[in-house]
Amino acid sequence: MANSLQKQLMKAGLADEKKARKAKQQKREDVNKAKRGEIELEDPADRARRLREEKAEADRQREAQRKAEREKKEIAAQIKQMIEQSRLDRNNGEVAFQFVQNKKIKKAYVTGKQQKQLERGQVAIVALGESFELVPTVVAEKIRQRDEAAVLLLNERGNEAVDEDDPYKDFPIPDDLMW
Repeated sequence: MANSLQKQLMKAGLADEKKARKAKQQKREDVNKAKRGEIELEDPADRARRLREEKAEADRQREAQRKAEREKKEIAAQIKQMIEQSRLDRNNGEVAFQFVQNKKIKKAYVTGKQQKQLERGQVAIVALGESFELVPTVVAEKIRQRDEAAVLLLNERGNEAVDEDDPYKDFPIPDDLMW
């Protein structure tokens, strides 16, 4: 039966005698090696099943990666929407407020009222692309739950507690100190 298929392939010009002999020789060598225990011949059905399982696992991994990317994009869109809906207008602020973004000191011009709100933790600075915006603390907390890196500055409320072992506890930092 194999010979007839082999002969048909040779007649059709899809195979030649040299390749047919090599294939026969290789098959004989594999069978002999399997008998000696050097290699283990795999049943074609087992091989097909294994290949299907490997392909299914690869498909699952690709799908999980796509899902993670989709979720990441959805979170970014949610953050952008929250910032755009609740950002505070800086009204051409006259007070420079400095903060750290990507290990660089940035400067935001805010109003005097917004500066005090930033210091007290009532307002936060969040990243929107390459720029930054002011948002209420409630919104900043929601953003922080989705992406920690998007919140650039959020002062905690009630951090007035002084450590008893602090050697500078008798020297409070003035409220109007700007750096």
